[in-house]
Order: sequence, then structure tokens, then C-alpha cells
Amino acid sequence: MDIQRQGVARRKMIRRIIYVVLIAIAVPLITWGLSRLKPAAPTVELATLWPDTVKRGPMIRDVRGLGTLRPEEVMWIPAAFDSRVEKIELLPGVKVSPNTVIMVLSNPQMELDANDLEWQVKIAQANYDDLKVKLENQTLDQKSTTANLKSQDTEAKLTADRDQELLKLGLKPDLDVKISVSKSQELDERYEIEQEKLTAMKQSVEAQLAAQKVLIEKLKAAWDLKKKQVEQLTIRAGTDGMLQEVPVEVGQRVPAGTILAKVAQQGKLKAELKISETQAKDIQLGQRAEIDTRNGIIPGHVSRIDPAVINGTVTVDVKLEGPLPEGARPDLSVDGTVILERLPNVVYVGRPVFGQANSVVTLFKIDPDGKGATRVQVKFGKSAVNTIEVLEGLKVGDRVILSDMSAWDAQNRIRLD
Repeated sequence: MDIQRQGVARRKMIRRIIYVVLIAIAVPLITWGLSRLKPAAPTVELATLWPDTVKRGPMIRDVRGLGTLRPEEVMWIPAAFDSRVEKIELLPGVKVSPNTVIMVLSNPQMELDANDLEWQVKIAQANYDDLKVKLENQTLDQKSTTANLKSQDTEAKLTADRDQELLKLGLKPDLDVKISVSKSQELDERYEIEQEKLTAMKQSVEAQLAAQKVLIEKLKAAWDLKKKQVEQLTIRAGTDGMLQEVPVEVGQRVPAGTILAKVAQQGKLKAELKISETQAKDIQLGQRAEIDTRNGIIPGHVSRIDPAVINGTVTVDVKLEGPLPEGARPDLSVDGTVILERLPNVVYVGRPVFGQANSVVTLFKIDPDGKGATRVQVKFGKSAVNTIEVLEGLKVGDRVILSDMSAWDAQNRIRLD
């Protein structure tokens, strides 16, 4: 026999109302609680980061820049005259010596002028030889005339002496004696005049020949100059080194002064470094430097600092002091490091991506257990290429992340995996 239970439906209704009320209260509470929870720290793989440990000890301040090797002495070879490129013997990259022929130019007018002067010299020499023969003949004629008068004068003197002796003996009239003496005196005077003419002729001969010689020497000098000018159409290196540039082509007309070639002395090179203007302010003349040619490191020192800033960089010349490694040549790309100073005992760490000297930045410091990192504020001091001085915010032994962490700027803590 079934017994009817009283109040069951009512109790079920009450329980349902209680459940609904509890759920209505719990949902807002849970939502509010969840909204109060902080988001979980993001996870970053440690293998993708660049960590470093804070150290204490000596730190070398240096700056680095890219650059190229340049010759200390460069010879630019210009065209001396208007000409045309006839032949190019060598191309850039060839070692040359002073007499190495680089190219041959042509100038027909200069060559014609040289030939013309050569013939003028030959004509002048022939005229000199002809004049010399003529003057020698004239001199010989004068000598013959002088000798003839000398003979006549001697004969007249002897005749006058004979007639005077005969006059003393009464064998010769006085008039004949006077005539003999007068004739002797006349011939004597004529002989002296002819001697003076002979002397004057010799002087005239020397003067005329000297004038002709001067003309010949003048023409020879002009001819030698023109020959040298023609020889200058054959372009030679003029020094030991390497041929760097040949900016002309065969058949090209080159006015006087046009650069035909560039020769650099390969054994005397310097490094031209491009240093950021923010880092170049501490560079001084004489500071030590190292140049990496990727085939060896060459020591040197700063020899010049360009006062101009071009595209945010300053050109710094480094004079090389060590032997050049194999393959070192002009225009070779190199890396250069200039040593600014040596700090004996400082706290330092590897230079972060955005770390600048005398700045305050935030870094992620790795927890001792290595499972997480917390953002800390760090004050930096002096900086080098790869290291930077720590003034505040870190201590020796701390590990920090140097990588670019800008993707987690909104996070004060990250987990490391």
C-alpha cells in the first residue's frame, strides 16, 4: 500500500531557489575576483637571449668603426698636353715601377714640330760648317797677303841698307837712297796694317762662329725640349706601387691637365675609419689603435681627425706601424678599434643593445634560480665598444639580459624557459 509523502514538492522548490540565488551571487564574485588577478608573466626562451654577468676589474674604453686602407702617398698622372689616347698598356690592379709604361698618347703636331726642329738644327750645323770654311779661307788669304808684305818689307829694308852703304862710299846718288828708305818705310807701315787686319779678322771669325754656335745651341735646346714633350706622350708610372685607376679610354681626346692614371704606393698604407660622431668626441691624436684586415691585426696610432662631420660620422686616420699582412692593398675594407683609456678597477657588464654612456636604462635581471627575470633600473657610466661601466642598480655577480627586450616593455617580469 503506497503512502503519500507530504511537502516533497515544496522542499524541491526551496532547494532550486537556493541554488539559483547562490549561482547569482557566485558569478559576480568570481568575475570580480578574476578581474583582480594579475596577468601571468610571459615566458621567454633563455637560449634566444643574450645574458651577461656583472664583473669587477680593468676595463678598456675603446670605439670601433669601419673603414678602408688608403695609400699615404698617391701619384695622380695628368696629361701634359692636348692629345689623344693611342694605346692603354695596363689596367688597374697591376704592380708598376717608375719606368713602367701605362699608356701611349699621340699628338701629330708635336711630332711634326720635333721633326722640324731636328732639320733646323741640321741646317744650322751645315751653315756653321760652311761659314767656318769661308772664314778660314778669308783668314788664309789675309795671312798670305801679310806674309807677302812682310817679304817685300824685308827686301826693301835690305835695299835701303845697301843703298846707304853705297852712299857712304859715293857709289849711289843721295836721291836713290832716299827713295829706297821711303819705300822701306811704306812697306813697313803696310805690313803693320795687314797684321792688324789679320788680328781683327781672327776676332771676327771667332765672333761669327760663336754667333752661329749660339743659334745651333738654341735650336738644339728647343729640339731637346720638344723631344722630351714627345716622350711625355708615353705615360709612365713614375714610382713603385700599384695602378689604381685608368679613367680614360682608347681614342679619347684628353685636354692638358686631364687625369690619366692613379698610382698608389702599396707599401705605405693608412686606415681611414668612419667613427660615429657621438663616439669620436673622446678620440685624441696619438691614441693607440688596432686595424683588423680579416687576415691579421695591425697596430697603429691616430694621426689625423677630420674636423668635419659627414653623414653622422667623423673620419679618423690611423697610421699603421706593423708589417702589412698578405693581401693588404689600397681600398681594402677593415675594422678599426681606437683605445681611448684603461680603467683599472670598475664594475662593468657587457654593453646592452640600447646602452649609452652616462645614461639610465632598465634591464631584466635574472633571478638566482634562473627561472625568471625582473626589470631593474641601471645607471651607466663610461662605455666601450663591448662593455659599459655600471654605477648603480647592479652588483658584481648579477646576471642581466643585454638583448633587445622592447617587445616586453609592458612587462616588469618574465619567466625564462
